[in-house]
Amino acid sequence: MAAIDDLKVKGDDELSTQLGELKREQFNLRFQSATNQLEKPSRVRVVRRTIARIKTLQTQRSSAGSKA
Repeated sequence: MAAIDDLKVKGDDELSTQLGELKREQFNLRFQSATNQLEKPSRVRVVRRTIARIKTLQTQRSSAGSKA
């Protein structure tokens, strides 16, 4: 699980890359869930929350950039 402090250190391009990877993983997890092949159901929650953390950071950075 990515802690918020670890995500704050990353640059914008790294966050975008990680967001893409997590969205791909989320898609695969949804597919596995639909076919009843999901090994770790808790991973769905972790991925979803990490995506939300990254999006929150991106929004904060964009609003801080527009104010400056």
